[in-house]
Amino acid sequence: MPEDVPAIELDGVVKEYLAHGETVQAVKGVSLTIGEGEFFSLLGPSGCGKTTTMRMIAGFEEPTKGLVKLLGQDVTNVPPNKRDINMVFQSYALFPHMNVWENVAFGLRRKKVADAEIKQRVGDILEIVDLTGREKRRPREMSGGQQQRVALARALVNRPRALLLDEPLGALDLKLRQQMQTELKRIQREVGITFVYVTHDQSEALTMSDRIAVMNDGLVEQLADPREIYERPASKFVAGFIGTSNLLSGTVDAAEGDLLVVRLGEHDRILVPGKAAAGDTVDLTVRPEKITISTEQPESGLSVVRGDVAEITYLGTYNSYAVALADGTEITVFQQNAIDSSTTAERGDTVWLSWRPQHSYTLS
Repeated sequence: MPEDVPAIELDGVVKEYLAHGETVQAVKGVSLTIGEGEFFSLLGPSGCGKTTTMRMIAGFEEPTKGLVKLLGQDVTNVPPNKRDINMVFQSYALFPHMNVWENVAFGLRRKKVADAEIKQRVGDILEIVDLTGREKRRPREMSGGQQQRVALARALVNRPRALLLDEPLGALDLKLRQQMQTELKRIQREVGITFVYVTHDQSEALTMSDRIAVMNDGLVEQLADPREIYERPASKFVAGFIGTSNLLSGTVDAAEGDLLVVRLGEHDRILVPGKAAAGDTVDLTVRPEKITISTEQPESGLSVVRGDVAEITYLGTYNSYAVALADGTEITVFQQNAIDSSTTAERGDTVWLSWRPQHSYTLS
């Protein structure tokens, strides 16, 4: 098979439901490709269509329109048990009366794999998921994270061409969830299988993914690698959904080379790459950690706005400043708490905020 054949391909996939006599589109024409061995995430808020999209890949839902292809083969009408894909859910669905070994070996026994091969494959996958020595434990005797790894081992021992994971870490507490993010990425690298991961948690997607499809209202708003999505959001929705972002709107004064000069108020001058005519209104964004806060006016050549500190929140590694501009716009600034740092400003102080032109982006 040619190396450039994608593991999974969706071509104009639409999913419609009939609700109260009306046709509702849950997925509105999604097209994307997922490479062999890629960790790919479908990210978005509840109701955006990400789980429905995954269920169409798995075969649990049939598209109203469009095609689903696995390794170049059209499987749109192929039932789930005939697709070389496994799925892991948030509720791990382990057999409570079976121990770890029996849970993991269950699928191989159903396929009548030889005992010697079962022993080898189960032993290998338990080592990869760090459960060697716990083979005789039952699910109720294990932590949530360990049960998660059993569910993964059970899915991976069948050596599927792709593994689909539907919010598998949602039932875990924050610290364990963060540990499992690292574990999942390590396991995926070791087994080399395509992972498709559904989540509403932006930090999970940014931490683990090679690429992310950000979905909203049944459509893909942006598909790119984590850095591109965070640093250069393609729309207002992506900018607002991924991390914390300041969404601003102003009037173009002039163009200076490849930069637009945008005014928010009398003392506010933002430089942003883009194309527009004088007098146009543009929407733009800048991340809080890109902004410098100071009680002194900054040097020229930077984007500069002035406002009053409305609130300061201590968040351990950094302080979050809420700065109100004259027109009522509020800008959030993150300032790291270095060992020798002191408070830049107090609540009520008038401050200058500045950032480099390349840290602002216009939004569609």
